[in-house]
Amino acid sequence: MERLIIERGKVIFPDHIAEDVSIICEGGKITDIVPSSAVAPSDSDKRIDASGMYVSPGFIDIHLHGGGGHDFMDGTVEAFLGAAELHARYGTTAMVPTTLTSTTEELMNIFSVYREAVKKNRRGAKFLGLHLEGPYFSYNQRGAQDPKYLRNPEPEEYMHILASSEDIVRWSLAPELPGALDLGRELVSRDILVAVAHSDAVYEEVELAFKEGFTHITHLYSGMSSVTRHNAFRYAGVVESAYLIDDMTVEIIADGVHLPRPLLQFAYKFKGADKIALCTDAMRGAGMPDGESVLGSLKEGQRVIIEDGVAKLPDRSAFAGSVATADRLIRTMVNIAKVPLMDAVKMMTLTPARIMKIDGQKGSLKSGKDADLVIFDENIRVVCTVSEGTVIYDTFRINL
Repeated sequence: MERLIIERGKVIFPDHIAEDVSIICEGGKITDIVPSSAVAPSDSDKRIDASGMYVSPGFIDIHLHGGGGHDFMDGTVEAFLGAAELHARYGTTAMVPTTLTSTTEELMNIFSVYREAVKKNRRGAKFLGLHLEGPYFSYNQRGAQDPKYLRNPEPEEYMHILASSEDIVRWSLAPELPGALDLGRELVSRDILVAVAHSDAVYEEVELAFKEGFTHITHLYSGMSSVTRHNAFRYAGVVESAYLIDDMTVEIIADGVHLPRPLLQFAYKFKGADKIALCTDAMRGAGMPDGESVLGSLKEGQRVIIEDGVAKLPDRSAFAGSVATADRLIRTMVNIAKVPLMDAVKMMTLTPARIMKIDGQKGSLKSGKDADLVIFDENIRVVCTVSEGTVIYDTFRINL
């Protein structure tokens, strides 16, 4: 069987970076990681010289809506494949495609299209399953979610949704809504990640939700309550709950716009690399030039403007998703938040893998794990992406 050998790289492990190391891959798995001097290549090997570059686990994006001019809500196989290929160019080897608030009928179409896209996805980041973002959100914390689709969870509806797809791996909702905790318990019973999102909850409501299985916070600081006053008394909100509940994991859109440097540093200081996943929350404008765009489907979505490195509502009252790619998130954490490269990479690899319970297969470089790897330079610019042992993007020298 043909081997892929990535030679002489600076290999990023969860707890250290080792220089002049080679990674041997075969059958889609990592079979060995050894000093480069110990490698004995054969003529049939495919070899990549990573001298002077970093070799990282493949980036795992657990929350994104599209990229390259495509949105998953377009409801086409082409949109799924196009977005997956765009993000592979920037180091993402696995992703969780995310929906927006919509009708149940639209979701049914997405479920069908997703299954077809999985079969045809050869050149893009692998799909890990679907993330339903909404439609069970607080109106006050809706952000760019279309308010006409917001509603409370009703068993008849969500049980129908769950019966219609086995591909749902994550669902984000506001736990304070009537019926939300019942839905949360149902999702936990199906081993689906339940996350707090677009929520006006106070600490006591989040604490109760956590005990019922809401173990993750969707895009921390975006679309959620902080300290509020009711009848003169102050109440902690979702943001404070994320820090007070030690075992609560969070994700942050580390594009440097959604969260400025002090908040990136604050989150890192008090939650740490083991509890923070970086996510792009990218919409179709990722990898595209500035100008007008659409959040959601081309037919039913909302018009937005891409400027200043982010998507905004036309009146500029709120952000409308990011246009970031995974490499940009790591650059931001390293260059702006001054986080060590090793930890920044962990937040884009091992931590999201643990949150999604796939760390036995992905998220770190170890013999027996999937051969998902990224090679990038000193400026954290991706030059090669490998998914399960197959090169799906490269800009340089592969010795065939």
